[in-house]
Amino acid sequence: MGDDPCVAWKTQARKTKSSLSFVLIKALGLCRNRAPISTSNFLTMHFLQTLTASLLLTGSSLCAGATGTGHKGSHEAIAPKVFIVSMFAPEAEAWWNIPEFDLLAHNITIPGLSPLFPDVHCTEDYEVCQLITGEGEINAAATVTSVAFSPLFDLTQTYFFVAGIAGINPKKASTGSATFARYAVQVALQYEIDIRELPSNYSTGYVAQGTNFPGQYPTSIYGTEVFEVNAELRTIAANFARKANLSDSTIAQAYRARYKTPSGKYKAATLPPSVIECDVATTDVYFSGNILGSVFENTTKVLTNGTGEYCASAQEDNATFEVLLRSSIYKLTDFSRIIVMRTASDFDRPYPGASATYNLFQSSEQGAFEPAIKNLYVAGIKVVEGILDGWDETFAAGIEASNYIGDIFGSLGGVPDFGPGRKQALIGGGAYKRNV
Repeated sequence: MGDDPCVAWKTQARKTKSSLSFVLIKALGLCRNRAPISTSNFLTMHFLQTLTASLLLTGSSLCAGATGTGHKGSHEAIAPKVFIVSMFAPEAEAWWNIPEFDLLAHNITIPGLSPLFPDVHCTEDYEVCQLITGEGEINAAATVTSVAFSPLFDLTQTYFFVAGIAGINPKKASTGSATFARYAVQVALQYEIDIRELPSNYSTGYVAQGTNFPGQYPTSIYGTEVFEVNAELRTIAANFARKANLSDSTIAQAYRARYKTPSGKYKAATLPPSVIECDVATTDVYFSGNILGSVFENTTKVLTNGTGEYCASAQEDNATFEVLLRSSIYKLTDFSRIIVMRTASDFDRPYPGASATYNLFQSSEQGAFEPAIKNLYVAGIKVVEGILDGWDETFAAGIEASNYIGDIFGSLGGVPDFGPGRKQALIGGGAYKRNV
């Protein structure tokens, strides 16, 4: 096949002083060892080598859609210190027109982003950027993939700050609160039977995949069921947020009082907004009610070997984390630099005496949407400023995690402290035969 294309490509990249070739090599997992190169990889690399040269000659046409003052330069990747991940317009707009910085100084159109939110927004110095995924797991995965694997960015030292609203478990916290998660659990990735057709000994229609009774650990594993992020970083971020004076409303205060009971079961729901370290459940299903709330509490416990504490319900986080895990495998991102903050906009189950449908369809009566949106900024700005102010001394080098970080497969190395173990999980996912 002639000269080694890896050597030729790297030589060309050095001559042009561009990191684009290297990003493409890393993104595709090529040139990772000295083993013979397959015909398909050889042809792929030569195609991308030609593509790279064309992009350089045209002044990096990937930036052609940029608005505002645009991209830093055709050969210099954007390397934000913090990347805020919003899910829909109200969450994003909470960060606009604030006194600390102007996120709309640069608006960069990236191929593959949501048709509703086609731009990444960055501050004048590019230290802070923001993307808007669109709601739900599919939108989140598509958008974050487009950014994580884009040659326009160098995200190797970037802190990804997921900042969105969520439902809240009244056993754990009140509306308006800011939650910081260690675990993200994909609670609805299960079998489901309509509750009207359940056997008499089933307490729920959700049954873990590969099992035949509720409450058991799944034996059919996809790999996205659980993610664990850096617990030290989580606590640092939560402590930054605790410096904030969280927003509240008189309507929310009055509504929370309805959760007062003689047993004190929902005492946390009656308290003012606070910063809580507890975990997030991901599901595309916008659920409501005591039964589903209890089921997903238990699912979180089962999938984290009893250590997870479900408090916030969201629709995107596991999808976002799967992309960041895959990009971290190829050193494009750093999975140890993820923070997920969810502020509570409504309760996931009704107060005693109310119905699940009332809780769902009359959620505006809870008076917590506006405070939750506002607290994304109020609490979140403390996190962003803490990282920026401590960059040289602390955050540039990263926060070392003492806990396991990653997925149920152990894809980033280390031993998962949840699940059946790496080998058994891979067997459940079909990567190993059971007789291996």
